[in-house]
Amino acid sequence: MYERSSVAELAKSLRQELNRYSPGGKLPSSRVLVERYRVSPVTVSRALAQLAAEGLVVTRPGAGAFRAQPRTDAADAAPGDTSWQEVSLSADGAIELVPRSVDASGVLVTLAAQPPGVIEFNSGYLHASLQPERAMAAALARAGRRPGAWGRPPVDGVPELREWFARGIGGAVTAAEVLIAAGGQSALTTTLRALAPPGAPVLVESPTYPGMLAIARAAGLRPVPVPVDSDGVRTDLLAAAFKATGARVFVCQPLFQNPTGAVLSAERRPEVLRIAREAGAFVVEDDFVRRLVHDDAGPLPRPLATDDHDGVVVHVCSLTKATSPSFRVSALAARGPVLERLRAIQVVESFFVPRPLQEAAVELVGSPAWPRHLRSVAAELRARREAMTAALRLNLPELALPHVPTGGYHLWLRLPDGADEGALVSAALRAGVAIAPGRPYFSAEPTAGYVRLSFAGVAGVAEIGEGVRRLRSAGEGLLGR
Repeated sequence: MYERSSVAELAKSLRQELNRYSPGGKLPSSRVLVERYRVSPVTVSRALAQLAAEGLVVTRPGAGAFRAQPRTDAADAAPGDTSWQEVSLSADGAIELVPRSVDASGVLVTLAAQPPGVIEFNSGYLHASLQPERAMAAALARAGRRPGAWGRPPVDGVPELREWFARGIGGAVTAAEVLIAAGGQSALTTTLRALAPPGAPVLVESPTYPGMLAIARAAGLRPVPVPVDSDGVRTDLLAAAFKATGARVFVCQPLFQNPTGAVLSAERRPEVLRIAREAGAFVVEDDFVRRLVHDDAGPLPRPLATDDHDGVVVHVCSLTKATSPSFRVSALAARGPVLERLRAIQVVESFFVPRPLQEAAVELVGSPAWPRHLRSVAAELRARREAMTAALRLNLPELALPHVPTGGYHLWLRLPDGADEGALVSAALRAGVAIAPGRPYFSAEPTAGYVRLSFAGVAGVAEIGEGVRRLRSAGEGLLGR
């Protein structure tokens, strides 16, 4: 086999030879395959990624490629039943259409550039000092030199990247069930368009991410709030909401929920899946900050998708939060007929994610710099969280902090009864600190006044202290002091 041989040809040859190896057996090294088939290392890497995407081999960085073990868990012995999706995906019914009004104010708060000197407690992204800029630049340079890097990518995404995301979901999803999307916001837009017709209700956590509410309303959907407490969504109210509305979609953030920081409890996790399955509904799992865990968090719960065998969960995750606002690479994972609908809508909306960006993502997450970056960010976010909570308790004890998360990048604070949320936000900006108002996080009437303070978008601990002092000054006369 000569250098010009295609990845497909090498994958075919390797596929035919897999029976020579026992399950779990190690395949020849990449160097041996290069010499045996007279191809480039890139061709070998892509061929192995293709087999991994098919579930035939498992690749382990630093260890090599191995023949995949036959799946023997209960899900394989009795495959999950996704036939219910045919009813849910077709049950549009006679739904009264609602206006497709779009209020992007809750999103723009976290995206707007602030004047010089303003401390940004409203940011939704890592400060430049926390971003892996050198590693991203190196990855992009290497990606640009890859053969075919500027060609048209596979519609579903580059196989190596799909395989990497599938492993991150916990092994319950194969690479064949993953689509690469252009950031979490785009992935959520595709998902809601795929799952619900205009005018339909969609259940959302309350409070929840304003960007998701904007997506739903832009699609003509009716967000219906389901309250969240310190253990995540209230499952008793979730069941009641499905029954009352006939909704077929529930959007949630089980891990470090935005804005409360809550983690869905172990007791409620199976309940969410059971309730949705009985309602013939989908759960959209927005796993947006799994890679922004703090270094004192302890073991994380697995994604909901890991425990779902019946195609209830549509999983969304992204690299953007842990890298840069411009590194817009994410993944959609689903099984059953809904996967084809997601694929079709994504193709219509965007064709595909640019290949150089996908190749750069493959280079980045496969480099030694990636785990070092995540460890560094985990330590820094913990230090910033501790600095902000200490400063708030000292300077602004009037602001209630019901939950201190061990992941994510912000705190959710309740104002004293009667405090004017809008007036505080305006006064804070005049004092030189930008904060996010709580109102946009509610799809209906808010239960109280809130603000969200981010500790990720500032230069460091010293700036956090100064920002809280400015906020204390702004709160004079507004917080009952």
